[in-house]
Amino acid sequence: MSHKDFLSADDRQKIIDCVTETEKTTSGEIVPLISSASSDYPRAQASGALVLGLLVAIPTCLALGRQDIWTGFTLFLVAYSLAYAALAMLPCLRRLFMLKREMDDEVEEGAMTSFFIHGLNNTRDKTGILIYISVYEKRVRILADSGINAKVDPGTWDAVVAKLSQGIKEGRQVDAICEAVKRCGALVSEKFPIKSDDTNELPNLIVE
Repeated sequence: MSHKDFLSADDRQKIIDCVTETEKTTSGEIVPLISSASSDYPRAQASGALVLGLLVAIPTCLALGRQDIWTGFTLFLVAYSLAYAALAMLPCLRRLFMLKREMDDEVEEGAMTSFFIHGLNNTRDKTGILIYISVYEKRVRILADSGINAKVDPGTWDAVVAKLSQGIKEGRQVDAICEAVKRCGALVSEKFPIKSDDTNELPNLIVE
């Protein structure tokens, strides 16, 4: 599933409106970010093609009654190339060769990279909050800037992540994202109330 299938135009507007309303109570800058995937997973593609190539080449050699190395090598190269292309076009197949730890690391890196690329570290009072959703991996991360981390335990976000992840798994991504936005606002509004000269410093939704 890509970000296009994950959220419709109406869905996006609903989330933007929710962020706008929530930020009326806090100087925190809440940014939901929807990423299609955190990585192309080249290792999984290569290792998957290797396994599939061998699974095709060896039985084919035996079926043909050919056991010479050149026949086997040629069949393997053809099978490997076809499998590599298939894994590139079929992300669901590539997932079979991906490690959970690998996906966790890529999503963590993707969230951290997005945090800085989109300037969540550059708000006036260091109050940026990123709600990072990686659609392909079905994983969520929440990162807050140093101003918030100084007053709100980073572990506070774990419950928000868990509830949002569950909502996405249930196919309620729009409502779940809005609930997460509201919860983030509630968690920081007391220590970071809205200021009289507050401005909207960051986009209310980013779709990559």
